[in-house]
Amino acid sequence: MTPSFFLRAATAKQYFSPVRKTVLHCALLACAFPAAWTAHAQTASSPFNEFMTAPGSAGLGFVTRVERSPYVGGGNRKDLLPLYLYEGERFFLHANRIGVKFAPDEDHRVDVFLRRRLEGFPEDEQPAALSGMAARSTGVDLGVTYRYNQPWGTLHASLLHDVSSVSDGNELALEYSYDWRSGRWALRPSVSVSMRDSKLNNYYYGVLAGEATAARPAYAPGSGTNVALNLYGSYNLTERWRLLGGVSVTALDSRIKDSPIVRKGLQPSFFVGASYDFGSYKEQLWADEKSPTYVRVLYGRAGADSCHLAKILTFKCADLDKTTPTSIAGVHVGKPFVEKLNGWPLDFVGYAGLVHHNDRNLQANGMQVDLFMKAFYYGFPWSHKVKTRLGWGLGVSYANRVPYTEASSQAARNRPTSRLLNYLDPTIDVSLGDLIGSRNLKETYVGVGVSHRSGIFGSSRLLGDVNGGSNYIYTYLEMKI
Repeated sequence: MTPSFFLRAATAKQYFSPVRKTVLHCALLACAFPAAWTAHAQTASSPFNEFMTAPGSAGLGFVTRVERSPYVGGGNRKDLLPLYLYEGERFFLHANRIGVKFAPDEDHRVDVFLRRRLEGFPEDEQPAALSGMAARSTGVDLGVTYRYNQPWGTLHASLLHDVSSVSDGNELALEYSYDWRSGRWALRPSVSVSMRDSKLNNYYYGVLAGEATAARPAYAPGSGTNVALNLYGSYNLTERWRLLGGVSVTALDSRIKDSPIVRKGLQPSFFVGASYDFGSYKEQLWADEKSPTYVRVLYGRAGADSCHLAKILTFKCADLDKTTPTSIAGVHVGKPFVEKLNGWPLDFVGYAGLVHHNDRNLQANGMQVDLFMKAFYYGFPWSHKVKTRLGWGLGVSYANRVPYTEASSQAARNRPTSRLLNYLDPTIDVSLGDLIGSRNLKETYVGVGVSHRSGIFGSSRLLGDVNGGSNYIYTYLEMKI
């Protein structure tokens, strides 16, 4: 889908500027989009994603990271990292990294990407030793990686620069890794060296003069080098389900450890998770030019703040926000990844969408980009007469401006907001052709759904540690062409 397609569907010239800005902002935030699996020594590769490298493949999953905080009094902290994975011929999406790749042959590859840096501390998780200090936010890096692959191992070299004006810092990361596979097992040990400049270290581990106290003097660590030993692995439970795990130990530069806010000693991190692989084992429909395309046009209204997703799905609430009746209109375009999985009435479709927010002069209108994978079940007893699909979409959503319904709700609770959030898309629809007796419209569907953005209960640093979100109840028309 292109912005011009949405413009024609919306027939509004004033949408052009927000569309252009949204596409740019989505790139700057990396959409969701792990080059960094620890907060201390950024690896040059994407370890878990390296286990899924077939062109055209896609997957969904999660990894829970438990790490020893580098900050004094930070203790152990948990972080949920959603895995939104896609590996195309040129384009890739790796959890918190999105980019394009250039591979002249099997031995050499260059990636240009944008990546969310999962480092720092938010205000609501601030250790007591950091009381009175400004939060150290996650930033966005623009990076380039060169990979050289040989039977004896793989060398990575990455150069990164903060483009979000958070730290304005730079980093050069070097890594050696070796891939070992046996049956269902895959292991990837590696050693990485991270050379960080003074801006990067001063921001995350320094103390400004205005933040200094008697027990916390002003300090600037300056540039330094961190070293990490890593071991990542996967185990194939089935052809598509994989268990993921890993451990990483980082030795911080001595100048960082001398900071009054940094804990002494090594920085260990542990990872455990699972993923579902839609396409590593055989050529998928997505890459087939003859495969159908799904085009969906939707319009919806914001649900009442008390009308949560669980209430909507259990038919206990369908109230709209009548006080501030904001609305959305948009287009989602999808391509199938799997049809009739294992012979079941179950399809998987990958979608990309562009949605316009009409915030009714409560704030400036904005645009939203959705990327998600969706399962459709249609094995109901009556489907031979009126085909009925129950859909569940899961992915990521980026808004160039936090929608008013989210901003106002979070402000009332004194909670943070994030333009990047997890996306859920539950729907139910029926065949329009079956309803009116038209064979030509048999693969045209009318239905209702919920556009749900959320921070997964504040459990994910990738999503800004947001506890909250929004629900838009919408109707739609979807055509299979």
